[in-house]
Amino acid sequence: MAADRGLENKYRIAETAMGLFLEQGYESVTVEAVADAAQVSRRTVFRHFDGKDELAFPDHSARLELLARHLVKPAGGRSPVDIVIAATEAVLLDFLSRPELVLRRYQLTRLVPELRRREVLEHERYLALTTAYLRDHLPAGGPSFLPVALAALIDAIHRSALGDFARSGGKVDAYAELAEGMEWVRRVLAAERQEGDPLLLAVLPDTAAVRQSLAALRDQARERF
Repeated sequence: MAADRGLENKYRIAETAMGLFLEQGYESVTVEAVADAAQVSRRTVFRHFDGKDELAFPDHSARLELLARHLVKPAGGRSPVDIVIAATEAVLLDFLSRPELVLRRYQLTRLVPELRRREVLEHERYLALTTAYLRDHLPAGGPSFLPVALAALIDAIHRSALGDFARSGGKVDAYAELAEGMEWVRRVLAAERQEGDPLLLAVLPDTAAVRQSLAALRDQARERF
């Protein structure tokens, strides 16, 4: 209960700060002004935030922990990429659980370059986690760029969905966009695996039964692809 109250207090301070930043300008607002408006002490503000540039980002540390909890060892037939996709979906749902925070921060980061730079740094922490996970769990023998490329692709789709949500004022279905993007990733990887499958060469007798079987296999392949 105490932890929950502390977290809600952190969000309340952040929401107060962002409101002041939008109303009065980021440069004009001091930490002391935020503390007064939130009816807390300056010390309480710094208990939750290391500096003024963190006030718009009360959620990232907890969300990184959420991401890390979802990045588990592959099991039950799930591939490392599927696990990263599921973890990314959980991260987006967590973002969307506080839509006003997302929308207000979007406004701020377009007005204040310092906060925009901070936002980029925060997102790089997510990308670093998923890249490290894929590097550790993708099958050996693949190209060295693959963990970085896949993590960046999944992250880009996530950012695009969240960005569309923010730019639309919360009207876009960000989760549906993410799901569509992740399904595309799965199709691309499936096609890549099929193209990379080894060929099976065989010498067969030229009989009517063999020709009939080969024709059936050919027709199945056409239907599939």
